[in-house]
Amino acid sequence: MPSKRLMSFWAFVDVCLLAGGVILVVFSQLFKMPNLMINFTLNDSFLLSGLITGIFLLLTFVVSVGGIVQKNHVTSGLVMLNWLLVVDALVILVVGTIIWFFSLQQRNNYFKVYNSVSAETRIQIQDKFSCCGYFTQNDTVEIGGSFCTNLTFVESLVNPNDTSFGRCVGPITSSTDYTLNNIFTSIYGLMAVVISLFLATMCVIKRRQEEERFKRIDAKRGGRGFV
Repeated sequence: MPSKRLMSFWAFVDVCLLAGGVILVVFSQLFKMPNLMINFTLNDSFLLSGLITGIFLLLTFVVSVGGIVQKNHVTSGLVMLNWLLVVDALVILVVGTIIWFFSLQQRNNYFKVYNSVSAETRIQIQDKFSCCGYFTQNDTVEIGGSFCTNLTFVESLVNPNDTSFGRCVGPITSSTDYTLNNIFTSIYGLMAVVISLFLATMCVIKRRQEEERFKRIDAKRGGRGFV
């Protein structure tokens, strides 16, 4: 049997993998609940990507349990586990990179989102951040709510000395940037768990193979052991 220290580390990382999968699946569903800025920041493709990644991790955990309980001379389950971990790493890399790349163009990307949402949602955003319009006060402004009450007030926000004054792009991207940074950082952080479990599994496979080799040598020697 591999050492208790190695198996304890393997079990700890495996539980971390399980926890990561559960968190991704749960939050990909929770983020569908009504929430103004979460719903604005994360589209269905982001949530689906998180769900798929979580399912991959949970499937890998199930395979890991099946592989580790096999007898010492059987390592096929652990080998399969490592191949799945390679797939997990690729999925994590792709999903994390897509979100990171999207975050680099937030001002333009969320301008498209801002244009696509309903007038009611734009009014809620304007009231939340006390702003009118996205890039300028007259590009996508919605008259209504408690802040942009009329066109005269909207026009009074124009300040030639401060082009960012009264615009929604700043507070919107500040909110979305915080959310996206936390998400892709957390997803990339799962890579450490996947790599650690991959290396730990390699060590377990190696130790099991060594023990089986020594058992076969010992059997050829008549079971007298090594002196």
